[in-house]
Amino acid sequence: MALDQEVGPLPEPDRRLAHELAAGVLRQRSTLDAQLAPLVPRGWTSVAPDLQDILRLGAYQLTALERVPAHAAVDTSVSLAKASGGPRAAGFVNAVLRRLTRSDPRVDPGAVRDAVVLAGEYSHPLWLVRRWLEQFGTQGTEDLLRWNNTRPRLVLQPARADLESLRVRLQAGGVEVEPAPYDAGLMVGSGRPERLPGYSDGEFVVQNPAQSLLARFADLPAGAAVYDACAAPGGKTIALGRLARMVVAGDVSPSRALRLKENLARAGSGREHVIVADGRRPPVRPTNAVVMDVPCLGTGTIARHPDARWRMTLEALESLVRLQAELLDRSAAAVAPGGLLVYSTCSLEPEENQSQVERFLHAHPEFHREATSAVSPELLTPEADLMVLPHRHGTDGAYAARLRRSA
Repeated sequence: MALDQEVGPLPEPDRRLAHELAAGVLRQRSTLDAQLAPLVPRGWTSVAPDLQDILRLGAYQLTALERVPAHAAVDTSVSLAKASGGPRAAGFVNAVLRRLTRSDPRVDPGAVRDAVVLAGEYSHPLWLVRRWLEQFGTQGTEDLLRWNNTRPRLVLQPARADLESLRVRLQAGGVEVEPAPYDAGLMVGSGRPERLPGYSDGEFVVQNPAQSLLARFADLPAGAAVYDACAAPGGKTIALGRLARMVVAGDVSPSRALRLKENLARAGSGREHVIVADGRRPPVRPTNAVVMDVPCLGTGTIARHPDARWRMTLEALESLVRLQAELLDRSAAAVAPGGLLVYSTCSLEPEENQSQVERFLHAHPEFHREATSAVSPELLTPEADLMVLPHRHGTDGAYAARLRRSA
């Protein structure tokens, strides 16, 4: 990440603060703007974009970080403004933030929870909040928005070690661990993964529980030959490779395939083989298991990627749905008779999930859904698909369907 490169030389406490500021401002942008806008006489849109960001950083420290003294937050912001726009910009930032320290930024708890209020309070795009209100209702939507504004825990998944061995090694190294939801990995405190015991030996990968649950839901037989069509960065591939006879791991991007290769070299089983390939043109003979984790809008991962919410659009959703349909249709040719196709996303949107699978099954009557008991029943839809919801299950969101081809 660009942020990691910029803060790399800083001491660890300063690195953590920089990450907290960047992620916090992204999560709370709408709320911060709503607090700052009334304090700007000529209107928020009259403020230059770089000064808007400086004001957001200052406002976040003033309203959300108790450990940063108010005078330090203001002084740092003023210094940034002076470097960016000179004394006049510094005076402007100073005046706005001083007004903020005298105002009450709290949200009225009795406010009507309509889409506009929720979008503003939790700093999410209005169009997305409206969709979720229809899908999850008012309370469910607010729970989801609140989850998206929390800082997710670091979760480790076993790679070359099993879960219990990994737990023992981490605890022996003084690392506090606790089970992730549904026993899908180990949650640890803050810290850099490469400094944890077992990293250099490839004993674990960093991966959200939702992806671990996806690999569990796939429920592939031991010794299977697997084509993982959209494999990077490789956590899912490593999980599949623990039991498979062979995993052909493909990605259309050479740079992502290189990252995939590096991750497999550190923590893979040696049974995974990386290729650069377009999932729309499967480069393999029909095999008994194909995993298609398609590109998606990613609305289930906003807590881990707080900036992503501002890049999500309806137009992007529509484009991704078309790409997913093409990937899913083309991947069918790579599934041998009697074989299994696992389709998955990290999205909460029906068009990318249930509707996409229904469309595929209508177009490909040789496939049918197949249930599994490999995951908790509360994670399954009435159709036997996997549906993990952040605000209900305490992990990233994920969806998957097991589609069996007739023999």
